[in-house]
Amino acid sequence: TTLLSHPQLSIRSTNTSDPLAIRGAARNTVIGRMRRNAVSSSSQASPSNIPVRMSTRTAKTVETWREVVKKRWNPELGLLDLSNLIEDPIIKKNNLLPPGHGGTAREAAVMFKIASQLKPEVQSLDLSKNNLIGSHLSLLGHYLPRLANLSLKDNSIRNYRELDSLSGKKEKLINLRELIMAGNPLREEEIQKGLGDKFKQEVTRRFASLSVLDGETITQIAFDVPQASSSSASAEKPSATTFPLEMGPSFIVGVDGGLLSGFLARFFSVLDNQRSALREVYDPAATFSYSCNTSIPDRARIQAFHHRLPNQKKLEWSPWLSGSRNLVRLANSIEKQEQRLFVGGEAIAKCVEGLPKTRHDISGPPEKFCVDCFPVVHAGMMGLLVTIHGEFIELPMEGVRSFDRTFILIPAPDGSNAKLNGWDVLIISDQWTVRGYSEPEAWKPGPMIVQPDPTSSRSMTQSQQQGQPPQPIQGSTLPPDQQAALTAIPEPQHSMVVQICARTGLNIKYAVECLTGNGWDVEKAVANFNEVKVGLVPNILISCILCLSHFLSRLDTHNYFILSDISLLFGAAIAAQSSLPLVSPHPMSECSSLSRLTSVYCRSPFCRPAWRLVKKSLAARP
Repeated sequence: TTLLSHPQLSIRSTNTSDPLAIRGAARNTVIGRMRRNAVSSSSQASPSNIPVRMSTRTAKTVETWREVVKKRWNPELGLLDLSNLIEDPIIKKNNLLPPGHGGTAREAAVMFKIASQLKPEVQSLDLSKNNLIGSHLSLLGHYLPRLANLSLKDNSIRNYRELDSLSGKKEKLINLRELIMAGNPLREEEIQKGLGDKFKQEVTRRFASLSVLDGETITQIAFDVPQASSSSASAEKPSATTFPLEMGPSFIVGVDGGLLSGFLARFFSVLDNQRSALREVYDPAATFSYSCNTSIPDRARIQAFHHRLPNQKKLEWSPWLSGSRNLVRLANSIEKQEQRLFVGGEAIAKCVEGLPKTRHDISGPPEKFCVDCFPVVHAGMMGLLVTIHGEFIELPMEGVRSFDRTFILIPAPDGSNAKLNGWDVLIISDQWTVRGYSEPEAWKPGPMIVQPDPTSSRSMTQSQQQGQPPQPIQGSTLPPDQQAALTAIPEPQHSMVVQICARTGLNIKYAVECLTGNGWDVEKAVANFNEVKVGLVPNILISCILCLSHFLSRLDTHNYFILSDISLLFGAAIAAQSSLPLVSPHPMSECSSLSRLTSVYCRSPFCRPAWRLVKKSLAARP
């Protein structure tokens, strides 16, 4: 994002001989008029030898800035030294006003644009000792986006908002490796307040590629980034359906399990019933924040929880969003990030009291929750990092949500409010993520499925016969024509069709017919299917035998294809078993002639596959 649209900032080309010009150069500013009046009046009274610097926006001015930039350019090092411009002889000689000393962002933009035309490309830029503020730097990332090293030492940047002018909303200076901010009021004041770590975090958050800040190396977590392949051959798709390691049970180490379970049981009970009492369990310097993930998880979308569970449609996100500290959405609002980080028991309890009521089934099935815990060091003492994944019921709607929660706990000191109120531990940090409901299969011990098993469709019938619920299918496991049909179906019908396909074996077309005939009620459609499927194959065979006998009575006795037709009809009837809708066989009385036979019977899904083959064979005969 650039600031070229700002009413006071605009740079454009006006002719071929002078590629740089400043819009509004012919306008007289108030300061310019005052200075010219002062000069003219003094010259009329008595000649003066005191030079008056004027910000003259002319072609000559641009050429003078170009001369300054080229003089300070070191192409061997890729270094452009624009430090302490107020003392530059060329600037003094031409009475120019550099940025920070009477000059504005216009002059800064002119220099940056000239710098962008240098060859080779500028790698390092020194802007120290120029009294610059954030607005002077707003176009730096636009003209020099691949800058690697930048010195802003001894300037006048006073707050993080000015720093935002340099980083911008969209990623600017994404290759910046080293930044020097020493001597700016922002840095010096933060260090005096003991907030040096905060300053480092704020700067590195704005410049993610930074590796050195004020001469200190920044520790970074490195990831292996896959490189684009130069081969034209398409990459082979993975065939594995599980991870090489299985999901383990809850991991608890470094603490007595009874102590941890007792804390969690009491915490969630107080959270559900008496939230004001939570202030006692938080340290006075404890931090708390929550964030909302409003997207529907893929697992839940496939299994249509939002439509199948009775109260999910009653849930609303609006009561949660006003205080949600989702850093992705608040990336450009430091103020909201600070407002939504609550510190101390009183502030935390007040925040939680304003959120929707909850009910955690802590005495229910243990598989609904997953707890991991291990020791960590906090402020020179041992603490515990505790993560919980689980679900709760939101009241009064009675809908289900999933959550993730991370605590840092330390032993409650003797005589503390927590200890006096029966808490054995203090909460130092609490982060809560609320999201759409998804079954606890994600942390179920055992193999971790990463994609559907190609053989799942063949084993589905066996699992149903054994009373096991069928596994959901993905659109990617269907044939291409079925995938195209599934893609054309919108939500929520899409998920319901996938369920019917997985639970009955019907293809997409007949799954839609099945749901349509049962009012788009999944459970009713499956129940109807199970009632009919017992007599499904006999009905198919009866229909085909009747069709066949009616067909043979109208054929020429010299027909040589009767035997093949019989095998085709019966083969088609059996093959059609997995793609039949839930309807009854048509009455034989409808077939009074061969023409009615081929028209009426072909409208019946029971006979359609067989009669297609019959008509095809008839068309091939003399």
